[in-house]
Amino acid sequence: MKKHWPVLSYAVGKPTYETLQLFTQIVGKIKLATMPWINHSWGVTLHLTPAGLTTQTIPYNSKYFQIDFDLNNHQLEITTSLGESKQFSLENISVAGFYQSIQKKLKEIDIEVPIFTVPSEIVDPIPFEQDESHNTYDKEHASAFHIALLRINEVFLTYRSGFKGKTSPIHFFWGGFDLSLSFFSGKKAPTHPGKMPGMPNWVLQDAFSQELLTVGFFPGNEDLNEAAFYCYLYPEPEEYSITAIQPKEAYYLKQRGEFILSYADVQMSEDPEQKLLAFLNSTYALGAKIAKWDPAFVEPITGI
Repeated sequence: MKKHWPVLSYAVGKPTYETLQLFTQIVGKIKLATMPWINHSWGVTLHLTPAGLTTQTIPYNSKYFQIDFDLNNHQLEITTSLGESKQFSLENISVAGFYQSIQKKLKEIDIEVPIFTVPSEIVDPIPFEQDESHNTYDKEHASAFHIALLRINEVFLTYRSGFKGKTSPIHFFWGGFDLSLSFFSGKKAPTHPGKMPGMPNWVLQDAFSQELLTVGFFPGNEDLNEAAFYCYLYPEPEEYSITAIQPKEAYYLKQRGEFILSYADVQMSEDPEQKLLAFLNSTYALGAKIAKWDPAFVEPITGI
């Protein structure tokens, strides 16, 4: 049976996406403040669940806690290894209100985690505790975004299964608000120049310390006003951007340095999974060939 891929509109959903991104940044920074550093920032990402997004288990003193975005019931949930549980609604709350609520709920279960309250990877950021302007949470937009992530994650899992080298988890970066997967060639990369708003250069240089190919999905932003899939290669050979890929709707966006495939082109196709898989396989085949990656790394997956 054909699976339903929801319609996503950046133009209509933008207020919800922007607010939810800032909510996830607050939770992500709590994880960042408590977890040991893992290369490529992998230790601070969020992970997809059937209900939404999770921090997974975080140690704190003599107990463990987890923070979950339940995008089915539209609430933030905190649970601990001692059976403690706290919740509050994601609706009708500003970023400042969310920040105050989560810190209050954590303190009620004897967890106090100070964080740096300036958002990351955002131009002209407003500190969380001062941000009353981002206060929109539409349940339909949040639910559609979550279902889209689940559909995409399934295809990414299939795509990842054919790669035999080092890969990242499939995880959600709260800075860029994107679901992402990276493959590595095993070779060192030149030092990344850095220069991203709200991001220390050393973090970028750690993330791009090895040759990689990254694919991902985001619901749109100021650079690209639509939900889209992307793929980039680092370092990028000159020929990469001028070579055609599949499907025919995909294109190279110079200002982002990425191949782009519109989510709408996938969502409206007769077989969304196969169209997305074609993009993933095509961008990998091109990148691996031009960058001279070991051919033994991959066994292309052609069906799902």
